[in-house]
Amino acid sequence: MKKHLLSAAILLAATASYAQQSLNTADHAVRYTTDNVTGTARFRGLSGAMGAVGGDLSAMSVNPAGSAIFNYNTGTATFSSYNISNESQYFGTKQKKNDNSFDLNQLGAVFVFNNSNEEATINKFTFGFNYENTNSFHNTIYTRGTNPNNSISNYFLNYANGINEGPISQNTLNNAYYEDLNYNDQQAFLGYNAYLFDPSGNANGPAYVNNVPATGNYYHENYTTASGYNGKVALNFATQLKKRLYLGINLNVHFTDYIENTRFYEDTGNFATGSPQVIRFDNERYTYGGGFSLNVGAIYKITESLRAGVAYESPTWMRLQNEVTQRISSYCPECEASNPTADTFIFDPNTTMVFDDYTIKTPSKWTASLAYIFGKSGLISADYSIRDYSNTEYKSSGYGTVNDQLSSSLDVASTFKIGAEYRIQRFMLRGGYRYEQSPYKNGTTIGDLNGASGGVGYSFGTSRVDLAYSWYQRKTQNAMFSTGLTDAPQIKSTFNNISLSYTIDL
Repeated sequence: MKKHLLSAAILLAATASYAQQSLNTADHAVRYTTDNVTGTARFRGLSGAMGAVGGDLSAMSVNPAGSAIFNYNTGTATFSSYNISNESQYFGTKQKKNDNSFDLNQLGAVFVFNNSNEEATINKFTFGFNYENTNSFHNTIYTRGTNPNNSISNYFLNYANGINEGPISQNTLNNAYYEDLNYNDQQAFLGYNAYLFDPSGNANGPAYVNNVPATGNYYHENYTTASGYNGKVALNFATQLKKRLYLGINLNVHFTDYIENTRFYEDTGNFATGSPQVIRFDNERYTYGGGFSLNVGAIYKITESLRAGVAYESPTWMRLQNEVTQRISSYCPECEASNPTADTFIFDPNTTMVFDDYTIKTPSKWTASLAYIFGKSGLISADYSIRDYSNTEYKSSGYGTVNDQLSSSLDVASTFKIGAEYRIQRFMLRGGYRYEQSPYKNGTTIGDLNGASGGVGYSFGTSRVDLAYSWYQRKTQNAMFSTGLTDAPQIKSTFNNISLSYTIDL
């Protein structure tokens, strides 16, 4: 008896693990591999090209040795305004949506301990900490258009006929409780209660067949709002050796909070009784958790003006958890035989499902930097980074298929950033450019990024105010659903950000 109970427990765990693969896809993992150029206004004004410059709280997130460039105890706080404009195109229909948010996106300080002995090997060492909102998830996308091929009913039908497992039994559909099912079976359960599919009655064919006629021309609207952020707190230790070599290390604590609400609508274009004419499907997904990584770096003063830097960022191990709430409704005249006058069916479990936690490992990154300092007049700096995104993987069990997708679809990608600063007495003028390759081999799921920035600063002596504007644009093409309805709208996203920093010598 114990042996049978153990076998049943193992089978149940394996089924739940496979089901969670449908909830956590390859695209979800990529969300946590991509950072943005955030941080202080000076850093953003130079497009983040400060790996060999240092002397900035955000620059030490690229190269930890940069904090040893500071000459005084320093603190910086930054507020940013984010604007995202999304232009979608879905089967020839265009739609545009804007989103705005405001945030305290950076706060940090560094403390400098100088050695008064000019001949010492260690000239100084520094301790610092810095909080940064490394990526803002605030976003709104509205997509509409007429799909000539696929209905949302195919999404539920595929789950009913089985994904990574056999078809769900009709007894389960008729008698189970939503909260007792795994994620895959829940999707089938939702579709069945909205009369989107029926048992086929054919022992030699699929277990279930679509109740939406395959006439095509399904009108779709999809409204998605997202909020939240990726955040990081870096604890920094750095030192200057022989007045030329700077070494540093960051111990990073990561945390994430992501909420996505999706409202999907379909008009099937079918007016016959006995099949759905309108379908609405609402989802809310809340993902949260934290992780750890470290950075090490070095900067070397080749001459008093020329500096070179190299830095390594380890993989980040993120431990995450999902909470999901779903609701479905349909307008389906004469679909219920026992109540032929009923035409609207709403299935709302009013339940938030909390799924097992899981671990994602993001890829490591190398950065090489070069900077030329024109005395007190200004500087020019460039960074080049490379990261193998195909090393992204779910470390939890049961994700073999998803990890294979990550390995086969992602690629090595590089980032190039260049920035310049020019000083006119107390004023500073800044500008920068950055280019990021797509992490995908196809170059379309997430496209290349192009961005530019500019900024100004004014020094009061022991304090400074900086203002920066940054612009960048990127195209994406992500499917709205993981199966059944995988036609992907094309999204062109344009970002306009303004940052204001105040820096003071403590």
